[in-house]
Amino acid sequence: MDKIISKYRMVFDHHTHTVYSHGKGSIEDNVKQAVAKGLESIAITDHGPGHLTYGLDRNKLPQMRAEIDRLQLKYPQIKILLGVEANTLRVEPFLDVAPEERKDYDILLAGYHFGILHAGMVPNYLNKHAGLFGGETSTLKVKNTAMILDALYYNEEQGNHIDVLTHPGDKGPFDIADIARACADTATFIEINDKHHHLTVEEIKIAAAFDVKFIIGSDAHIPARVGSFEGPLARALEAGLDPERIVNIKEI
Repeated sequence: MDKIISKYRMVFDHHTHTVYSHGKGSIEDNVKQAVAKGLESIAITDHGPGHLTYGLDRNKLPQMRAEIDRLQLKYPQIKILLGVEANTLRVEPFLDVAPEERKDYDILLAGYHFGILHAGMVPNYLNKHAGLFGGETSTLKVKNTAMILDALYYNEEQGNHIDVLTHPGDKGPFDIADIARACADTATFIEINDKHHHLTVEEIKIAAAFDVKFIIGSDAHIPARVGSFEGPLARALEAGLDPERIVNIKEI
C-alpha cells in the first residue's frame, strides 16, 4: 500500500485551521508548510462564527484578508484562499454563514460539529460518547441527515454554494447514501478527512456509488499536518475508489 501511495501527491489542501479559531499556527505557518510540500494552493478555513467556544470572529475577517493579501505577494508560487468551515444547523439558513456573507470568502466548507446551538449537539454528543439514543436505528440519524441535506439544497438555491462537505459521518449517525446523492446533485465535493476517520472505508464504498467527486482535507490544526493525505488515500484505495475521482490527488 505504501508503494502505491508514494506514487501520488496532493495538489492542494483546502481545509486548514489557524489561531483565528483553534489551530495552533499562524496563516503564514500554514502557508510555509504548504510551500514546503509543493502544494499549488491552500485554503485557510477556520471554524464558522457560530461555534460557542472557538468560532472565528467576523470582525477579524478584514485582518485575515489583509494578511492573506500580504502573504500572497510574499509567496507567489502558491495560491492562498480565505475560506471558512461553516457549521451546519437545523434551522434556516442551515449554516452559520448566511448567503449574504458568502462574498467574504473565496471557498465555503461546511460540516457538523459539537458546540453549535440549533444543531442537536447534546444528543449527538451523548450518542457518540455513551452509546445512547439508539445509535444507527434512532430518529437521530434521520434528523442529522436532514440537517445536512437542508444545508446543501437550501444554500445552493440561495447562491451560497457549499464547495466541500467536511468529514460526513463524524460525531453522530448519518445516512451517507442520501448525503452522497445530495452532494452529487449540488456539485459539492465530499471530503475524506485526515484528522477524523470519516469518510471511513465503508462510507467511501457507499458514497462511490453516486456521481460525486471526492476531496482529501488535512483538517490541519497544527502547521505540520498541512498537506497530509496519506491516511485518507489509503482508506480510499482500500475501498476500491479510483484515485482519479479525488480532485486534489495526482499521480507523480
